[in-house]
Parts: sequence; structure tokens; C-alpha cells
Amino acid sequence: MKKQRENKDIKTLDEILDNKYGKKGNPKREKWEQEFEAFKLGVLLEEARIKLNMTQEELAEKCGTNKAYISRIENNASDIRLSTLMRIIQQGLGGHLKLTLQV
Repeated sequence: MKKQRENKDIKTLDEILDNKYGKKGNPKREKWEQEFEAFKLGVLLEEARIKLNMTQEELAEKCGTNKAYISRIENNASDIRLSTLMRIIQQGLGGHLKLTLQV
């Protein structure tokens, strides 16, 4: 049995996105979902860098890129190639990348 919400004015994220961008599968909704995933990636990289007490410049130097590029990734202003992402994670942050695929 599905639990009913106590306050009917409170909406789930999916309900809000459905209203604003359409249901899943709608091109506008898919575009939003892709941009959100890129945003999350930037946040994850920034959090890892900060946890390691590294500046953007230090991270860039360790993985062979520049501070501006790291900044653009963290601020979701740049697409990133998988090979570059792996280099940043492995060489720059000393981590490993795990991917999942949902169909």
C-alpha cells in the first residue's frame, strides 16, 4: 500500500519536473536531465578536490590541464571527454571512475 502524503501541497521532484519540462522521454525533460547529470559531475569533482585540500590550479597541474578548464567543469560550463575525466580522477585526484548504465 502506498503511503499518502500528509500535505497535498507538497510535490515530489518528479511532479515538479513533469509540470515544468514534461514527462520522462520528452526532449525538453531529457535535456534538463542531461544538464543535471553534468552539474552533479562538476559538484562531485569539486567536492573531491576540496576534500583533498587542493586548489583548482593544483588539480590542473597534476592531470595536465589548466585551472580555467577545471573551473569550467566544476561550474558546468564545459563538456568533458571521458578520457579527460578519467585523467582528472585518476592522476589528479587519485581516484577511480565507476560508471552505471540505466536503460
